[in-house]
Amino acid sequence: MPLPEADPTVVHALVDAQARLRKEIAKVIIGQDEIITQVLVCLLAQGHVLLVGVPGLAKTLLIQTLSEALALNFSRIQFTPDLMPSDITGTDIIEEDHATGRRSFRFVHGPVFANIILADEINRTPPKTQAALLEAMQEHHVTAAGQTFILEEPFFVLATQNPIEQEGTYPLPEAQLDRFMLNLWLDYPTYEEEVEIVRTTTSPLVGTVDPVMSREELLAFQSLVRQIPVADNVIAYAVSLVAKTRPGSDAAPAFVNNYVSYGAGPRASQYLILGAKARAALDGRLTPLISDVRAMAIPVLRHRIIPNFNAEADEVTRVDLIKRLMESSV
Repeated sequence: MPLPEADPTVVHALVDAQARLRKEIAKVIIGQDEIITQVLVCLLAQGHVLLVGVPGLAKTLLIQTLSEALALNFSRIQFTPDLMPSDITGTDIIEEDHATGRRSFRFVHGPVFANIILADEINRTPPKTQAALLEAMQEHHVTAAGQTFILEEPFFVLATQNPIEQEGTYPLPEAQLDRFMLNLWLDYPTYEEEVEIVRTTTSPLVGTVDPVMSREELLAFQSLVRQIPVADNVIAYAVSLVAKTRPGSDAAPAFVNNYVSYGAGPRASQYLILGAKARAALDGRLTPLISDVRAMAIPVLRHRIIPNFNAEADEVTRVDLIKRLMESSV
């Protein structure tokens, strides 16, 4: 059965909604335009984002601001070493019926039952607790107390991580990293942006963010992304790019065999195309180009390529490898 074609009027509505959304975010967030674009791409593609950056780059503030502008249920989970899985998913409590005196269990929903989840400093909790998010992120439901609870759509997890303070942290397992569609690294602001940040944050004037997109609109835009057609050559480029990351394969260049232990799986190809679709829709186009796939390559592949000791010895980073792959795939 063929998929319904993308409606041009919905694409135009998305472009207008994006402009309103960016205007509200700009009341609080200075700069970070490409990061905001990638977060919106991931939201539309129904993925999840891992935001990595040193303290003070407004990772948490960006997520809170986005939730306010989207008028969605927002929940923040502060990950700590003593956090338990039930602190995320919820737990059973005993209730007594005052009329009959009978006691029964009632499941109390945890903070994961929201539309936008901020998993703050996700690497500060042990793997057992990190894994409590796995089912929710992949299946969009939670199993607790022998029952399965469906999470309300949209369901969007944004996790933050500090790359420099490693004491008391637990690296995310590869299986959990793969649940994140994008791995975004926030850079320091430019001089001009930092001047504006200091000016606005040290004055009594604080921007108020107004909701500009409803839940129903967002669900329609997410459905639109799935309906956007993709040319065969664009899909072939994405799959070929991912195949080249796998050492030992026929497609792998010599430098991949030399520097990579494990390459990206099929989920990377899927996310490259979904990201390209969303990027095209945000730009008002009805089909993505190879340039859209290339724009998604680093955030999609960065956490899915595992370099080996040779790469570490030669100071070859994951981003270096991805850039070389794109240079060989022009």
